[in-house]
Amino acid sequence: MKLLTFFAQICAVLAGVLLTGITVITCGNLILRNTTGDAMAGAFELTAMASGAAIALFMPLCQVRQGNIIVDFFTAKLSDAANERLDRLGALILSSLFLFLTWRTALGGLNVFESHSETQIMGFPEWIVYASMVPPFALTGLIALRQTFFGFEFTAEKQA
Repeated sequence: MKLLTFFAQICAVLAGVLLTGITVITCGNLILRNTTGDAMAGAFELTAMASGAAIALFMPLCQVRQGNIIVDFFTAKLSDAANERLDRLGALILSSLFLFLTWRTALGGLNVFESHSETQIMGFPEWIVYASMVPPFALTGLIALRQTFFGFEFTAEKQA
C-alpha cells in the first residue's frame, strides 16, 4: 500500500500543479482583458481540460484516505465488522467502476487520437486529456481493489 499511496500523492501534486497553472492563466487573462482589452483566445478550453485532468489526478489520494462520501445513516448502529464488510463491498464496486472507466477512457483517447480531434479555438489535441486521466483512474481502481481484499489501513491518525 505504501507504493500505491506514494503514486497517489504524486498524482495529487500533479493536480495541484495543474490547478496552479489554471489560476495563473486565468489571472493573466483577466489582467490582459482589463488593461489592454485583449484576451487569450481559448483560455477557457485550457481551463476546462486542465480541470478535468486535475479531478482525475485527485481521485487516487481521495480513495487512499477514504475521502469519498459515505452516508452512514442506516449503518451507524451496525457492528464494526458489518461496517467493515460494507466498506469493502463499496471498495469493490468502486474498483469495478474505476477499472471500467480506465478501459473506456483509454478507448476514447485512442478514438480522438485517431480522428485527430482538437479543441475548437486553440487546436489543442484532445487525446492528451484522455491520456492524462487513464493512469489515475487505473491507480484508483487498484487502490480500491487492494482495500477490498486487505482492508483500510490509512487513517487520519496515522498521517499525523
